[in-house]
Amino acid sequence: MTIIDLLLLLLVAGICGSLGQAIAGYSRTGCLGSIALGFVGALFGMWLAKLMSLPEIFNVKFGTVSFPIVWSIAGSAIFVAILSLATRRRIG
Repeated sequence: MTIIDLLLLLLVAGICGSLGQAIAGYSRTGCLGSIALGFVGALFGMWLAKLMSLPEIFNVKFGTVSFPIVWSIAGSAIFVAILSLATRRRIG
């Protein structure tokens, strides 16, 4: 994996994490948080997809690494929704 492949992978993970945050309606992280959410979402989404025997829909390949776009967005949206429920601000 070259440095350009790694940078592109980080960019795609950040975009997927940002889309997951937008879908869940929770946005308290910055750029690095979005990248982390993209990777966590990819792991969580692929785990859920394998658990339910769903196919890999849209993968992008960077060198030897394959990154699941759809499952990353879905996994990060679910993960962010769970985080937002767990860290909800209490008023009063």
